[in-house]
Amino acid sequence: MSAIILDGLIVHYEVLGRGRPIIFLHGWVGSWRYWISSMQIASTSFRAYSLDLWGFGESARDMKRYTIDQQTDLLSRFLDEMGIGKVALVGHGLGALVGFNFCSRWPKNVDRMMAVNCPVYYDAITTRFRTSSLPDLVNWLVSKTPEAAAALADASKADPQAISDSISSFQSNGLFNKMRETLIPCLLVYGQNDPAIQAPPADNSINLPHMMQHVVLDGSGHFPMIDETARFNRLLLDFLALESGVSPRELQLKEEWKRRVR
Repeated sequence: MSAIILDGLIVHYEVLGRGRPIIFLHGWVGSWRYWISSMQIASTSFRAYSLDLWGFGESARDMKRYTIDQQTDLLSRFLDEMGIGKVALVGHGLGALVGFNFCSRWPKNVDRMMAVNCPVYYDAITTRFRTSSLPDLVNWLVSKTPEAAAALADASKADPQAISDSISSFQSNGLFNKMRETLIPCLLVYGQNDPAIQAPPADNSINLPHMMQHVVLDGSGHFPMIDETARFNRLLLDFLALESGVSPRELQLKEEWKRRVR
């Protein structure tokens, strides 16, 4: 286990590979652990980091640090502490919102971002998700397969306050609009069967700018990286292989990725 100390508190992280840095940020249910497969794939060309946000996994609990702004400060300080410059970000749920916030505050420090099952507005988080207890969320969203059980073994370690405070702080901060304004290449990925987060409409009524693309994985629920591991990782690699500054809409020219891994 690797860790840094910030203000006397432990921040746990794991790292694999060598190359340009990529940061994986977990969501409201789980920890760094469910990114293992994606980290292994990315580590062939990147130095892949994944950290536990405040109140999750093996990182410290501190009820004063659970808003999205404070989790974003954690990411910024982590990058400074590790001497990491410009990064690619991959975030899921809460981690995607933290990534959006980081992009809006430090746009020159991000090369590209993949946002997985990220609510683009507050009401996209279903009422059940916002009001359920942590054990209920785990039972509801985590499938009973051995792979899911292993990947989400840390889910019950979360401080429930870290979940509720971060959701509350998202209610009025307009993160998606701020992300759109950055013009950072951003791939939005959704599981079609996710019961917790409502995907944006396919008709682009939310007016995605040219540097954003929206992909739905029809065999996935809340955890596409677990539900369709090979397909998700193929999409991740194709996105990372794009030249810097290229819109993820170029992936539309590579429709074969969908067929290769079905």
